[in-house]
Amino acid sequence: RHRDSRARRRLVVDRCRCVAVRGILSSMSEKPSPFTLALIAGGVAGTSVDVSLHPLDTLRTRLQSQEGFWKSGGFKGMYRGIFSAALGSAPGAAFFFSTYETMKKVIKSCAGDKEHWTHHSAASACGEVAACLVRVPTAVVTQNMQVGNYNSFGEAISTTYKVSGLRGFYAGYGTTVFREIPFAFIQFPIYEAFKKTWANYQGSETSPVQGALCGSVAGAIAGGLTTPLDVAKTRIMLERHGEGVAKKYVGTLGTLSTIAKEEGALALYKGIGPRVTWITIGGFIFFGAYEQATALLWRTKMWD
Repeated sequence: RHRDSRARRRLVVDRCRCVAVRGILSSMSEKPSPFTLALIAGGVAGTSVDVSLHPLDTLRTRLQSQEGFWKSGGFKGMYRGIFSAALGSAPGAAFFFSTYETMKKVIKSCAGDKEHWTHHSAASACGEVAACLVRVPTAVVTQNMQVGNYNSFGEAISTTYKVSGLRGFYAGYGTTVFREIPFAFIQFPIYEAFKKTWANYQGSETSPVQGALCGSVAGAIAGGLTTPLDVAKTRIMLERHGEGVAKKYVGTLGTLSTIAKEEGALALYKGIGPRVTWITIGGFIFFGAYEQATALLWRTKMWD
């Protein structure tokens, strides 16, 4: 328990939506966390973020929906879909973290045991692909409930399966992955630059709180820049079409093009406020929840 494993704590992360946490975890330097402990603490922290900031996520979804904010529910029922969101949070973190750790070792080995920030981004991208296997189905259910397409979790599950089968739960999978990969490659260098500049300015390494701030701001910038992909993902997930009727939103590029032509380019940035706010605040909530969960888990003495 002497020092943190920098690479291990760097990326106990849940959802694409909270990649700023990578910066937070990389700056911690207290006890080392065994893989399983970090995995559990990360799942608890990720769930805490999803539950506490669910209203912000609902705002984002309704702003991005084709029907518009007010027709999608306005400010009513802000906690719709919270059960499915919480249900997929911890498993999503587990898929991400385990895949990230595996790919990080593979990439480092292929690079001659040398480390570079691009290796973390690449491993993170692989982690996102795996995590989306859990996140996308829960997001499909959550977002459709947020806009009022379904009144209950059971109805959302049964109707989606009846209409589209298992494939219906993975609507928008490709677009979600395409959103997360550029996010990782944008966020990491910005985070590293902020952290380095701050350290040089004060003449010492950044503290955990300063690292949290750098990670949150970097995540907010990356989140803002990738908002068009987030809007496309939401439209694909929420589209409901009758039998024999062609889909309006097909593929990532096709969806982006359709939205821009019909609603203007600015429509691609709908929901940017709640999205950026979610990432910024979520980073600090994750930081506190992760630290608390870690402390409580150590007290069980299961990892002594």
